[in-house]
Amino acid sequence: MRTLRVPAILVTFGLLAAACGVGAPAGAPTSLGDGEGELNLIIWAGYAERGENDPAFDWVTPFEEETGCQVNTTDMTDSPNGVSLMQTGEYDGISASGDATLRLIASGTVAPVNVDLIPNYADVFEGLKNQAHNSVDGVPYGVPHGRGANLLMYNTNVFPEAPTSWAGVWEDAAANSGAVSIYNSSIYIADAALHLMETDPDLGITDPYQLNEEQFNAAIDLLEAQSEHAVYWGTAAEQIQSFASEETVIGTTWQYQANVLVGEGEPVAVTLPEEGSTGWSDTWMIHADAAHPNCMYMWMNHILSPDVSAAATVWFGEAPTSQAACDAAEELSPGHCETFHATDEEYFSNVWYWSTPQADCADDDDATTCKDVDAWIEAWTAIVGG
Repeated sequence: MRTLRVPAILVTFGLLAAACGVGAPAGAPTSLGDGEGELNLIIWAGYAERGENDPAFDWVTPFEEETGCQVNTTDMTDSPNGVSLMQTGEYDGISASGDATLRLIASGTVAPVNVDLIPNYADVFEGLKNQAHNSVDGVPYGVPHGRGANLLMYNTNVFPEAPTSWAGVWEDAAANSGAVSIYNSSIYIADAALHLMETDPDLGITDPYQLNEEQFNAAIDLLEAQSEHAVYWGTAAEQIQSFASEETVIGTTWQYQANVLVGEGEPVAVTLPEEGSTGWSDTWMIHADAAHPNCMYMWMNHILSPDVSAAATVWFGEAPTSQAACDAAEELSPGHCETFHATDEEYFSNVWYWSTPQADCADDDDATTCKDVDAWIEAWTAIVGG
């Protein structure tokens, strides 16, 4: 494995391509100039590595050296936190998940993106372009970072055989009461709804993010029962510490935490249970009034370059954004794209990407009413007591 260098020709090419300004959507630039010297980002932990955790994974330092844009990052704890931070206007961009993207678009916080200024966008898998979470009427509002499923992590001393279902955090949680690790975010309500899709089909849940009152109340009841046994984590670092100390032994996680723990020699492993899972497809978005727009566009092109997409997604544990990135990932982690199903759209059809709960149920049926994101946040706050 190696640290990554950004060829200067890519930056130059991006600036030349920018001059064309072909097909720029309203509100997006038609050309780029020099970098402004700074870039302020809101990120998921692990999305902007500079070699501090592992010297072999550094895609920030070469970007800074090639562009002159000094990267400053703030980790978000969950999507509502990321949205709040972005709305302060103090940041140029964010790596937003699907339960944040539409809120940022609807509020006018983020701007449409002129992908003609991002040469590496052309190679992105078609299955990641113009999706409901990153575009409106065919107009892109960002570029993809990666996608993956939320996984079940377990202590291999406590569970010598890999669990095959999510029962360990639901029906069987009492067996490890006080050691069940649960993500402290309102979006986790969808995990309860997904479990109910399998265990209580009479509720008629067809989308774990769009729940009517009966469905929502059933999910809340399930979560309240779980809360007696749960330890809630808000950041990756919190969960890493709790598994390392064996305060927790089973719970929902991201591959990133497992990578760090395994690297430290801790007895943990992860699995994707047979019921499927919630997951994410993340998008780099630019603030509508970004103070450093040129640097942000350079970053979006950088993050899509094959070597960088490979390193970023191998490090975090998710699917890269292009075939070229998959090819580069083979040098870092052979079989990575097969493991994370980078080109397998059928696999991802069983992963429910985080999405924004909406009062209109995100459909065209005016007769249906669902609990919106504010109701989710209120209910979740009541469950965790804060």
